[in-house]
Amino acid sequence: MRNLVFIGVLALPVLGGFGSPSAAAPRGRSYTPPVRQDIYCLQGRTWGYPGNCQFSTYDQCMATASGTYAYCGMNPIYAFERQGGRSR
Repeated sequence: MRNLVFIGVLALPVLGGFGSPSAAAPRGRSYTPPVRQDIYCLQGRTWGYPGNCQFSTYDQCMATASGTYAYCGMNPIYAFERQGGRSR
């Protein structure tokens, strides 16, 4: 009987921990969408048009183009996208 009580006391923290709020995911954080990875394109003779469109910032693209005969431009998907204004 003494062993049964001792085992029950040891099992309480294990069994009681499953429903505790500290084990749940944190609340109150807002969703942050992932950064777009295809806004700028590395363009040039070897890359063609639209080029290598895997850059999220202009600086990333220019760092890759540095020392080559390439340049950076905006991805045409975003450049010619409608802005949501009035239609003509």
